[in-house]
Order: sequence, then C-alpha cells, then structure tokens
Amino acid sequence: MPRMRIDFISDIVCPWCAIGLLSLETAAARIPGLTLDLHFHPFELNPGLEAQGQDIEEHLAQKYGASPQQLAQTRQAIRERGAALGFDFRMEARSRIYNTRDGHRLLHWAGEEHGAAVQRRLKLALLTAYFTEGRNVSDPAVLLHVAIAAGLPGAESRELLAGDRYAAEVQAAEAEVQQQGIRAVPAIIVNQRHLIQGGQPVEAFEQLLREAMAEG
Repeated sequence: MPRMRIDFISDIVCPWCAIGLLSLETAAARIPGLTLDLHFHPFELNPGLEAQGQDIEEHLAQKYGASPQQLAQTRQAIRERGAALGFDFRMEARSRIYNTRDGHRLLHWAGEEHGAAVQRRLKLALLTAYFTEGRNVSDPAVLLHVAIAAGLPGAESRELLAGDRYAAEVQAAEAEVQQQGIRAVPAIIVNQRHLIQGGQPVEAFEQLLREAMAEG
C-alpha cells in the first residue's frame, strides 16, 4: 500500500491552511490505496499579537492593504471553497485574529506523545473553533476545551497550557521553516522532496500527488 509523508506547515488562523488540508485529503482519497503520513509543523502568522488579538478587518487592511470590497470577495471565495469541502467557514463570527503559540504547543505535544491521528483531530478542532465557532484560540480555557474534546487528557492539557512546555520546540521548528525559505502558508512538502504552496484545488493536489507517486 503506498504511503506518502506529508509535512504540513500552517497556522490555525489561516483559512487557506484549512482549505489546503481538506483539499489535500480529498485528493488523496481519490487515489486507491494511498495513505498520507501527516506531520503538522507550526507557522505563526502573527507572533507579535497581544492576548486580546486585533480586529480582523483592521488587521487585514494593515497587513495586505485590502479594501473592504476585496475583503468581502475573499471571504465569499473562502466560504464557497470550504462548503465544497464540507467545512463551514462562518466568516462573520471571526471578528478578531489572535496569537497562536499556545495552540501550536498543544499540537506539538499531541503529535509527539499521542500520535498522528490525535494531532490531526486536534488540528481540525482548532480550525473549527476559530473559523466556524469564532472562538478565541489564544484563550487557555478555549484551548483546554478543544484539547479535551479532541481526546487529549484534561489534567495534562491544563498543565501544559499553564506553563511554557514545548515553547522552545515550537520556536525551533518555526526557525527551521524560515531557514528553508518558507514565508507563506500553507506549505506542503511531499516525501521530503516536493513543495506545494497554497490552498490548491483538489484536482491540482491529485495531479501533484500522482506525479510524486510515479517518481517513487
């Protein structure tokens, strides 16, 4: 059975990262027998944000110079892409954008100590908490609730969030990504050789996966 390593570099407040992940998985499901060996890596879009975050409209206008009309068009495109993949983007509920360091610490722990399936489940739960439920994914109480719902032990989750465990590991992983020249996400590395960037359509991912399989 073909097995393909996927290093998925992303943030949990990045809508195109959610689209990229679900498009990739949908594409893989179209290839008989293919199994993805998913490894999630941290990328903080806004590491300098304070705990209260920033108004999303203000943030996007400052960061990208986008007009209200452009932002509305992008939101609609994201909603449509998500709906086609079975993901509910409620963009009106996402009023602020947040720092995601603690979420990445949880993801690192989940992958290291609880396995790829739990890490993937937590990743999707965090994306849903932010994009569908409009929750503050920098709030320890929110993160604790999401972690427990994803199957992580409550006492250990609470202890991790109260301290700085895995902060150094997350920082080192982000530095490594920067050294590789990756400046935008999602960035997907297939079999540690092929780089795919952006929330590509399912058909594009399928073609790229098939090409990677053919190369061996």
